[in-house]
Amino acid sequence: MIGLGIESTAHTFSCAILEKKGKQGKILSDVRKIYRPPEGEGIHPREASRHHLENSAIVLSECLQEAGVTIKDLDIISYAAGPGLGPCLRVGAVVARSLASYYNIPIYPVNHALGHIELGKLLTGAKNPLVLLVSGGHTMILAFLNKQWRVFGETLDITLGQLLDQFGRSIGFASPCGKNIEDLASSTSNYILLPYSVKGNDVSFSGLLSATKSIVSKSKADACFSLQETAFAMMSEVVERALSFTRKKELLIVGGVAANKRLSEMLQDVCKRHGCKFFVAPQKYSGDCGSQICWTGLLESQVKKGVSLEDTFVTQSWRLDSVKVDY
Repeated sequence: MIGLGIESTAHTFSCAILEKKGKQGKILSDVRKIYRPPEGEGIHPREASRHHLENSAIVLSECLQEAGVTIKDLDIISYAAGPGLGPCLRVGAVVARSLASYYNIPIYPVNHALGHIELGKLLTGAKNPLVLLVSGGHTMILAFLNKQWRVFGETLDITLGQLLDQFGRSIGFASPCGKNIEDLASSTSNYILLPYSVKGNDVSFSGLLSATKSIVSKSKADACFSLQETAFAMMSEVVERALSFTRKKELLIVGGVAANKRLSEMLQDVCKRHGCKFFVAPQKYSGDCGSQICWTGLLESQVKKGVSLEDTFVTQSWRLDSVKVDY
């Protein structure tokens, strides 16, 4: 079975084609165009959606060419229906609907967060993990039970990705800022005490963001290092508590922030203490991409025939723990 996945939740417009044989999946192509806002600025939904619209035909054409297939070879089309930025989501949905309608191909709306997890499991081999989903749109600790992903901790305000991006923009970086902050943080080991806010098994980053901005004048490198160490220590604490509670023997990190090596180091230490296997999504596929959407659509096609065009939708705030997983 061959599927096309379309991702357009935020700054990335991506199309990917995957082939599914049994329980195995193979990525045939994954093409992306990323909207880059000016330095010091965040994603403007209208400008990002215009970028996606202008690049959608190019990305789709390159994706098909790289995979060596035509649209008529596709068995299903899936698109990211949420959560995400409304104008951006609508571009992907319109492209998916147009193709599905014209070529009479089954269409599947996919939860973007679920896509992160399913592709992460496929590429790492994790079977039944506790999942840490950390990106610009999510900061959640999740475990699967009775056909749903259950939340064992999340952010109470901004996400870990937003923390890094908002701080990075305040010192002149362009979004996404995580790699620039990681590089700057690696140049020092001078820690400056910052607010540490864990509430139960949830975290709060807004106070940490404000406090870090106040120490930038002393040293940008020290501020980046201290921000990372504090935020990642908070995440390590709540992940360790969730591992103790759920007794999972696997930990999987997915989402754009999964690419951060320091976060992986700290969580590997947690896993060692619990005799737990550690998995992290490959850097190439940790951020938003069409492969996440395509693979999840292919999994859903095992138990569903797709939806009618009238039932396709986009939902900016579509929580993962509201999704029934029947496959």
